[in-house]
Amino acid sequence: MQAIDTRAKMRVSTAPAAADVASRELLPAPGVTARAGVASPTRAPWIVENGWRFTRQPAAKYRYELPAGKAALAMAEAFAYGADAVLAIDAADEARARTMQTFFDGLPPAELPPIADLGIVDDGSTATGEVMNLLTRRNLLYAIVTAPSPRFRLNIAIGSKDYPIEDTADPSAFALKVRRQLGDDQRTLRIYGSEVVIARLTGDDRRIRLHLINYGGREIEGLRVRLRGAFSSGQANVEGAGSVRLQDHVVDAGFTEFTVLRLGVYAALDLTAAR
Repeated sequence: MQAIDTRAKMRVSTAPAAADVASRELLPAPGVTARAGVASPTRAPWIVENGWRFTRQPAAKYRYELPAGKAALAMAEAFAYGADAVLAIDAADEARARTMQTFFDGLPPAELPPIADLGIVDDGSTATGEVMNLLTRRNLLYAIVTAPSPRFRLNIAIGSKDYPIEDTADPSAFALKVRRQLGDDQRTLRIYGSEVVIARLTGDDRRIRLHLINYGGREIEGLRVRLRGAFSSGQANVEGAGSVRLQDHVVDAGFTEFTVLRLGVYAALDLTAAR
């Protein structure tokens, strides 16, 4: 097994100290998986992702122990969220991991704050964590708050009158409830054409960086993105394809839409606010 230490901008390295690795929180291998005994009327894929964990505890230290074929995806999600993570990968993935590292090292810097549309009061419970997980998978952008914040029109506090804990028994229905309350026209980001792409959006009043992570294991063609706000046509750095143009770029009625023609495991999109 080879070790990858993301603290140094996703650096493939010799194995870190055993004591350091053992003290870290073990993460599940990311990807799409079947859930035994669970039937879904929507047949939506079940995504195993760790973005919600990174969002909930950004200062924590993590580790992966990955089977063959998972290194690139784990590197992508750890990089997108800036996680302090150590990855133990299969020897068969070493060349792929080095290619990913080279791609990350070539990206322009973008230290930008995360963008959110709603707040979640984190009580530390498993139920709240599962809600975070589902909202992340639905690309509903949230920030963790200690109390309902005037910054957001919608604040979620599990166990409150508006969000009783009984509602979380069906996390998918709960996520749909939140989406309807927020309103699609109030969402900063929407993804069309895939149920297995998770986005992380960061930015300020001048520019944004959109991280796109494909958990499905297959290349996606024709991924459509919609952003609230007016943005000039930007640059897409697609792992495996390099810098590519965004297609069918349209700014209309306060929204920007464009298409990413091909998406493998990961892409970083940089756009500038239109003046």
